Amino acid sequence: MNAIHDHLTACAAEAARITRGIGTEQLATPSVCADWTVRELANHLVLYSAHGLEHRALRTQLPEETVQRDFTADADWPERYRAQLDRALAAWEKPEAWEGDVDLGGSAVPATEIAAMLVLELALHGWDLARSTGQEYDVPEDTGAYVLDVVGRYAEMYREYEGFDAPVAVPAGATSIEKAVALSGRTV
Repeated sequence: MNAIHDHLTACAAEAARITRGIGTEQLATPSVCADWTVRELANHLVLYSAHGLEHRALRTQLPEETVQRDFTADADWPERYRAQLDRALAAWEKPEAWEGDVDLGGSAVPATEIAAMLVLELALHGWDLARSTGQEYDVPEDTGAYVLDVVGRYAEMYREYEGFDAPVAVPAGATSIEKAVALSGRTV
């Protein structure tokens, strides 16, 4: 295996833990992401960090019915999310998942960079969901350092597409994941 897969696995475990801690009554409440409810944020996380993760490894398109689905409508959605994360991580265990490029609608991006962006997706939206539901977010320091590196590499591109806000200050003694969150424009 490789270090990126280890970081995917750590962030997936934390995202799964966070989804298990969300109460049904919280789904309709506002999230920390502007104009999104907790339900919308959770659905985005499930779609792109689990289903999208698997489809990127397999080089297949997400089916339209999956894109339109409300995953949180199922009472056991956190368990289904965890199972889908496991399938996605298994797809990335295959050596061919790391070879060549992934087509992103006309742009070819190396598979390793796609995996890096998926670590970012899991970490930052996992953080958002944790903060939106009164939970803490915690990953190993080496994973936090990796996320910080990826955020640093892609921050300007994400800002261009309004996925990140301007960086915010971090408190003294901030962890690497807190620095990554702040660099993406999220309040620590």
